[in-house]
Amino acid sequence: MSNLIPLPAIFIIGALFIPFWGGRLKSAYMLALPVLAFITLVSMPEGKYWIVNILEYDLIFGRVDKLSMVFGYIFTIITFIGVLFTLKVADDMQRMAAFMYAGGALGVTFAGDFLTLYLFWELLAISSTFLILARRTKASQAAAFRYILVHVFGGLCLLAGIVFYIHNSGTAEFGYIGLNGAASYLIFIGIALNAAIPPLHPWLQDAYPEATVTGAVFLSALTTKSAVYVMARTFPGAELLIWMGAFMTIMPIFYAVLENDIRRVLAYSLINQVGFMMVGIGIGTQLAINGTVSHAFCHILYKALLFMSTGSVLFMTGKIRCTDLGGIYKTMPLTCLFCMIGAASISAFPLFSGFVSKSMIISAAAHGKLAVIWLTLQFASAGVFHHAGIKVPFFTFFSEDSGIRAKEPPLNMLLAMGITAFLCIAIGIYPGPLYSILPYPVDYVPYTGAHVIGQLQLLMFGALAFCLLILSGYYPAEMRAINLDTDWFYRKGGRLFYHAMDRIFNGLNSVSDRILAGALASYLGRVSKEGPVRVALLFLAPVWVLVGIKGEKLAQKRLNIEKAIDTGTSPIGISAAVATIFLIVIFLLM
Repeated sequence: MSNLIPLPAIFIIGALFIPFWGGRLKSAYMLALPVLAFITLVSMPEGKYWIVNILEYDLIFGRVDKLSMVFGYIFTIITFIGVLFTLKVADDMQRMAAFMYAGGALGVTFAGDFLTLYLFWELLAISSTFLILARRTKASQAAAFRYILVHVFGGLCLLAGIVFYIHNSGTAEFGYIGLNGAASYLIFIGIALNAAIPPLHPWLQDAYPEATVTGAVFLSALTTKSAVYVMARTFPGAELLIWMGAFMTIMPIFYAVLENDIRRVLAYSLINQVGFMMVGIGIGTQLAINGTVSHAFCHILYKALLFMSTGSVLFMTGKIRCTDLGGIYKTMPLTCLFCMIGAASISAFPLFSGFVSKSMIISAAAHGKLAVIWLTLQFASAGVFHHAGIKVPFFTFFSEDSGIRAKEPPLNMLLAMGITAFLCIAIGIYPGPLYSILPYPVDYVPYTGAHVIGQLQLLMFGALAFCLLILSGYYPAEMRAINLDTDWFYRKGGRLFYHAMDRIFNGLNSVSDRILAGALASYLGRVSKEGPVRVALLFLAPVWVLVGIKGEKLAQKRLNIEKAIDTGTSPIGISAAVATIFLIVIFLLM
């Protein structure tokens, strides 16, 4: 086992050689990397591997158990799908960043200690930033800068918590912590930021829609789900997560209804779905954890499918707003079909993947007698169907004809969407293989009469509400606008803080420059220049008077001394006399 290549290294080192390949060989090489990683993953028995001792700490790059294996499987699968999707629409910078990003996600997944975790955590932030910058627009550049600043802050919180935790516990082992002190709360904040838990969420809908077509696919799959994994590892059963997750499922619904940008709608629905996972982690039972892990697995697939289908529309039309699209199902029928499969999956329709995973979390809430949480999750399920299940495909493909007649995207993009759509349906019809790899034994049957009928009723009433709102004209109008979120506070507050600090510190700098570098330096210069003259005349003039030198001769001697000192040619005697006087004064003062 120790002779196998570390999983993160396959992607990270492999990314470095991408520019050296060309044509079809490059495509084959990039597709081979996730295949090699998957083969390696299947060959890994449970245990700890690739251990490096540094400064008396063991860095564990391969802690393998059932929880890490599930995330390892899906991260490898989605990397293959994402690479296939990007073959003809991405440059080498995006491809290298994507592989580095996937390597960072695998590094986080298989880290056995907090120091290794932090190393790959920062790699996640840095590499993903390039997927936003790669779009090369002013908006994407600004979003990328905000993105990396926010994640640097989260990384610093995580690092501070890790340092305190190691100091207090004496171990760097990455495992259960629980919320029980300052160190744990700092770690919690660092993870919560990557999980986009409100009010730390705005970076997601700010950055993801500005990423490239291919970058958004990887972004939707890796950062938040890596955070879900780390949260499940460190804080299972934390009651705080139940309530934070429940709010997280509700809040984005209202923003998504108002959004005009399709990819921003999907970004808000992503936050909604991660909220279900946070609830499951907070409940902490075996059923809840299994539900969280399976939902993360399914969510990566159907969310990537939605981003791929809408990204294909953006790639082929150059447009992504609800007000600019509509009627393109006529010329992009396959893309439309794949989008609808993703929409059905995220809405948890029976026979689609979301149904067999989300229901486990909702059932765990019911078994725990959490009535308020159960009702909240039911409302959130109807809400996500309303905006991600209906709004996205309707306004993208079926609303008022925009006159756009775009063709289907390239074959590699269709294949990537087709594979993902197949997996969404296959898992929904036959969830057994997914259930078999979950962390705990599964004793759950999703397809019961009551569950199927109840879910269909919920979805149909949601569809009815959407139709009535559209037909009556009460549905919020799609318009070009900027919806204010909690990022308003740090955007405006940050700007205000900058201007305040600019005035205070640059004002002090200006005053210091005028006084110290200007007036004081000039004064000291004059003193250093005129001082010897004055000291010499102070002591020599009485001597000259005593020996009879007066009047014009005294004035001439004074003038000669001043000229000599101005030109730097003063007699050695005068310099010696001044030095002697200086030493006498110092001696007297001492």
